Amino acid sequence: MHLDTLRHGNFSKLGEAVTDWEQMTKKLAELKEDAEGKLKAKADKAKWKGVNATVTREFIDRTAAEFTDAHTQADSITKILSDTRGELIGYRTQVNDAIKRANDQHLTVVDNHDGTFSVMGNTRPDWSSDPSGKSGATDQSTVDAFVKEIQGILTKATQSDDTAAEALRLIVDQAKYGFSDASYADRDEAAAAVATAEKLAKMAKKPSDMSLDDIKAFNREMAKYHDDPLFAEKFARGLGAKGTLQFWTEMTSGHAGARGPELQAMKDLQSNLSLTLATASFSDSDAMRGWKRDLLDETTTNFRAAGSSGATGALGYQVISSLMRNGRYDTEFLDAYRKDVFKADSGAGESNTDDRWVKGYDGLDLVFGDGNGRDPLEGLFEGLSHNPEAAEHAFQSKADLDHMLGTTTYTDRGESLGRALESAVTGVANGDTSASAPPHSTGQVKIMANIMAAVAAPDGGANLVRNGLGDSFGNMAAAYMPEISCAFKGPESGAVFLTNSDSPEGLNVTDVTRFLSATSADPAGRAGIIYGESIYTGSLLEEHLSHPGHFDGDQKQVLNDIGRNAGIIEGIVGHSAANSEVGQSVQGEKDYNDALKAKGDLAKTWVNIAATGLKLPDHLGGELMGGVVGGGAGAVAGAAIDRLIDGQQANIAEDQGLYYSSKDLFAMRDSVGQQTIWSVDDALARHHVNMPKDEIDDSVGQAVNDGWQDADYYLNRTKVKYG
Repeated sequence: MHLDTLRHGNFSKLGEAVTDWEQMTKKLAELKEDAEGKLKAKADKAKWKGVNATVTREFIDRTAAEFTDAHTQADSITKILSDTRGELIGYRTQVNDAIKRANDQHLTVVDNHDGTFSVMGNTRPDWSSDPSGKSGATDQSTVDAFVKEIQGILTKATQSDDTAAEALRLIVDQAKYGFSDASYADRDEAAAAVATAEKLAKMAKKPSDMSLDDIKAFNREMAKYHDDPLFAEKFARGLGAKGTLQFWTEMTSGHAGARGPELQAMKDLQSNLSLTLATASFSDSDAMRGWKRDLLDETTTNFRAAGSSGATGALGYQVISSLMRNGRYDTEFLDAYRKDVFKADSGAGESNTDDRWVKGYDGLDLVFGDGNGRDPLEGLFEGLSHNPEAAEHAFQSKADLDHMLGTTTYTDRGESLGRALESAVTGVANGDTSASAPPHSTGQVKIMANIMAAVAAPDGGANLVRNGLGDSFGNMAAAYMPEISCAFKGPESGAVFLTNSDSPEGLNVTDVTRFLSATSADPAGRAGIIYGESIYTGSLLEEHLSHPGHFDGDQKQVLNDIGRNAGIIEGIVGHSAANSEVGQSVQGEKDYNDALKAKGDLAKTWVNIAATGLKLPDHLGGELMGGVVGGGAGAVAGAAIDRLIDGQQANIAEDQGLYYSSKDLFAMRDSVGQQTIWSVDDALARHHVNMPKDEIDDSVGQAVNDGWQDADYYLNRTKVKYG
C-alpha cells in the first residue's frame, strides 16, 4: 500500500458498505429464522406423497439451508469488512502520527509515487533517506528509525488489505450458485487459515524433508483447521490434485511398517488429510471444480514413491479411496467418483473383484489402521457412510446393489458396505448420534426392500449375513421396525403402528420374515433386532397411552396389537436362533450376550435421534410425535434398553435375564412377554392411565404368546414358498 493511499485514505465508502452488510445480515437472520421455523418445520410435519415426497421436500430443505448459508456468508463478510476498515483506520492514524513526530524533528516524509517513500531533513539534504535506509547523515539513526516505523505500518496495512481481499474472494467463490457456509469472526481469523494452508501445502510438496516432529506439527495445524472451508480449499489447490495423491503415496511408502508414536502420527495424518479434503470438496469455485476434475482424471494413474524400485505403485483409485475414510465429501463429487469405481468393479464380475484390485498390489498398504487400502470400494463405502444422500444415490440401482452384495463373498468389504447401506436407508451418517433421523423416503424404503429380497433369496441370500453384514442388517431392521410391523399387521395398520415413513407398507412380509430369520444368526444382528423391537414397542405404548385419541377404538385392542407384534418379531428371532448353529453353542450364547451389551449404548442413541420415526395418523394432523424426540421423551423405551443391558446373566432363573437363551424357547417367549408387560406397566404409571393392571397384563401377555405362535406360521410359510 502506497504511503499517500493510506495517509489520505477516505474510508467512508467502506463504512457505508459495512453498514449495508450489517443491515443485510440482520434481514437474512430474520429470513433464516422464518425458513427454519416456518417453511422447513411445516414441510417436516407434512405427509408428502408421490413426487412431493422427494422433489418438493428436498427443494424446501435445500432452500432453508441456503438461507442459513446466506446469513453465514453475509455475517462473515460483514465482520471481515468491519475488522479491515477498523485496522486500516488504525494504521492511517499510526502513519500520520509518525509523520507528525518526524516533522517535529525537522524531517519530511514524501511519497515517491513508485511504491517507495523518502524521509529527509528539512534543512540538510544529506539527511534524506529512502526505505533501504542508505544515508550518510550524522542523524541517520533517527531517519532510519522513522523509515523502519513507517515501512512497518505500511507493510501491516498492505497485509490487512490483501488478506481481506483474498479471504472475501475465496468466500464468494466457494459457491458457484448459492452461498458459502464459511464463518469467520474477523479478518485475522480468515487470514490465519489461509496462511496456514499455504504453509502446509508448501511442506507437503517435499514430504521426504518432513521429520516425525514436522508431521506432528503438521497434524496439529490440520486438526485445528480441517473443517475450515478457506483453509481446506487453499491447501488442496496449493498442493494440486495429483500432488495430493503423490503426497499420500510418499507418506505411506516412507512410513511403511510404522510403530508406536510414528504409527499414531500417520493415523492422525490420514484422518486429518481426509477431513480436510472432504471440506474442500464442497467448494464450488472454478479452481476447485477443476481440482475435482483433475482428481477424477488420475484414477488409473500409477502412483509410485520417489526412489521406488518396483514398477507397480498404487492406482489412483486406491489412493483416492484411502483418503475417503473420514469426513463427509460433497454429494456431487461422491456421485461422480462412485459411478467410475462401480463401473470398474462391475467389469470384473463378482468373483474376480478381489483379483481386480489386489492382484499385483500385494505389497501395497495405504491405510494406517484396519485393512490395507488395496480395495478402493472399502474406502468409498466408508465415504458413502458419512453422506446419506450420496449413499442413497449409490444403491438406487438394484443391479449395483446386488453386485456389491454378491462381491462380499469374495472380498473383505462386507462391513464397510454394511455401514454405507445403513446410511442409505436411514438417512443418518455413520457415527452421527446427534441428528434426528429424517422420515424414510419412498426411495429409501425401496432400497431396504431390495436388501431384504437379496437376503431372502433361497440361493444363498442368507449367507450375506456371514459376510460382515450381520451387524448392519440388525441396525437397519431396528430403524425399520415401523415398516416391519406394518408388513406383519397388513393394510391400514397405521392407526396402531405409528410411523413417519413415506412408504409404510413398502416391505414384503415374506422377505421381511426371511431377512429377520437370517439376520438372527449373527449375534450383533440379533441384538439389533431385539433392541429395535423393544424401543419401538416402548415408544408406541407410551405414545398411545399418553394420547388415547390416536386410535378410534378400545385401547385394549391397541395394546394387544402391539404385544402380538412383539411376539411375532421376537418369535422369528428366537426360533431362528434356536435352529441355527449359534443357538446350539455356548460360544454362540457368549457372543450374543457380548453383542447385546456392546450395542446397548448405541441403542440408547436410537431413542435420542428418533430412529423409530413415530408419527401421528393423518386424521390427527400428521404432526411429528413428541414421544421420542423431545422433553422426557422415550422414557419407556429407555427403561426397556436398561433392562436388556442389566439382564446379562448366565442363568435366566437367577435374575430374570432377558433374551440371551436360545436353548429354551418357552423361556425366551416368557422373556418377551415379561419385557412387553413391564413396558406397558411403565407407560401406564408414567402417564397415570386408569386401566385394570391385572387384566391388561394378562391380555398383553396372551397377545405376545399368540404372536410368538404366529411366528412359526410365518417361518413355515416362507420355507414352503422358497423351499
